[in-house]
Amino acid sequence: MRINKLILFAFLALFLAQFKAEAQQKITVYTVGDSTVKNGKGDGTGGLWGWGDYIGQFLDSNKITVENHALGGTSSRSYQNLGLWDAVYKKLKKGDYVLIQWGHNDDGPLNDTIRARGTIKGISDKTEEIDNLITKKHETVHTYGWYIRKVVKEAKEKGAIPIVMSPIPRNTWKDGKLPRNNTSYGLWAKQIADQEQVTFIDLNDRMASKLEQFGEAKVTGTYFYKKDHTHPSAKGAVMAATSIIEGLKVSKSPLKNYILENPVIKLPRKINVFLIGDSTMADNKNENAVGWGVMVPRYFDTTRVNIVNKARGGRSTRTFDFEGLWDKAKKEIQPNDFVILQFGHNDAGKIDGEKFRGSINGIGDETQVVNRADSLTETVHTYGWYLKKFIRETKEKGATPIVMSLTPRNEWPNGKVEQRDQTYVKWAQEAAAAEKTDYINLSQKVAQKYEALGQEKVKEFYPKDHTHTGRAGANAVAETAAEELRNLKGSKIRDLVLTKKEVDDLPPVQLNK
Repeated sequence: MRINKLILFAFLALFLAQFKAEAQQKITVYTVGDSTVKNGKGDGTGGLWGWGDYIGQFLDSNKITVENHALGGTSSRSYQNLGLWDAVYKKLKKGDYVLIQWGHNDDGPLNDTIRARGTIKGISDKTEEIDNLITKKHETVHTYGWYIRKVVKEAKEKGAIPIVMSPIPRNTWKDGKLPRNNTSYGLWAKQIADQEQVTFIDLNDRMASKLEQFGEAKVTGTYFYKKDHTHPSAKGAVMAATSIIEGLKVSKSPLKNYILENPVIKLPRKINVFLIGDSTMADNKNENAVGWGVMVPRYFDTTRVNIVNKARGGRSTRTFDFEGLWDKAKKEIQPNDFVILQFGHNDAGKIDGEKFRGSINGIGDETQVVNRADSLTETVHTYGWYLKKFIRETKEKGATPIVMSLTPRNEWPNGKVEQRDQTYVKWAQEAAAAEKTDYINLSQKVAQKYEALGQEKVKEFYPKDHTHTGRAGANAVAETAAEELRNLKGSKIRDLVLTKKEVDDLPPVQLNK
């Protein structure tokens, strides 16, 4: 027995030693560069990504670790002045790789009070002495090539293997073509790589050639956004990473030995924006009763967002819960999603009788037991109680709830649009405040627009009755809702809503379907 234990112990020790040795032998691929390598924190803020966030998915993670040390806004000069290269240099070990790409920010001023990040053009040893207006220190500024060469040489000193890239192309078209940088930063990057005898990948030309196969119309909105011609979307970043991998495959770099044969690339999932409410929000399949949720996708960046309209006509907070509609919607909600809650039009109905959809006034914990016509006993709660339940359960799913007041009716007492600001508008706000949740008084904002348009114009928005809008009215409400979401300070949903300029650039909305 003792011998068996010793054998088992020895085997375990050998296994652990081998595991430790393998872990120590794992190669690290470091990426250094600007925001086209890593945008922001590398979390896709604004839908923008760098290729350094995806390059690792093409490589064997059992043998390779990727560390993306790029920083947005840096040039080859400022990256090193900030000590960022020193931090990478200290970690380098023999056999590691350093993927290098700068150029987008090197064209700026050598000295100013904003960035002071520019480099001298070319690869010579030319210098310029400055008193840096930001750091207040004397500085010798070098050429772009000098800074690239410094990184290459120092990486080689540590036994690491540098790979130099030309900067990715900008999404600026002329006569169906994208401009190349093969007479500037792309050329200078290649010249340094050739002189230092390291691998060069013409990322600029490779990616531009791919994009030109699609054409400007298909590229913009898919691989780049209209709002930004420099930073790619997730798909654009993957295309850049693919271009690098293709360049590696035909190079002499040993890094190509770690490229996966059939990589499975995982793109970030689209964020869901759930719409929970009644017929004023729902898709009612009726041209005379179009909920604003039908029109609102136009105002979102649908390359990153799914609008999931779960609103249902005729429902109150109570019936949406009682009928299981909330539970069904809740099953689909994922972390980081958004849930917009809007009720009130049907909550004023009878509590005990007819449609059994009325809720108790207010936001308290009062209840009323009701014997329904279907022989079921139901405990009815307040309007605010149901809203607070939806809010809490949304948060439990890791999603973000946003409460909106109900839409106004086309009623004009005393020449002003009707506002239920002492009932459902007020209670919605109070419920949101009680749960520390964002609130938008959509009723007020829409009413202000209606009053500016005038009663006769607004009448055209309501072809059926005083509650339900046609497409034009639904679009007016959707546009207002989007504007308010865009202005919702501190909320991440703002980033998913198109700006006014982006909306203005869209084709005219079809209002007469």
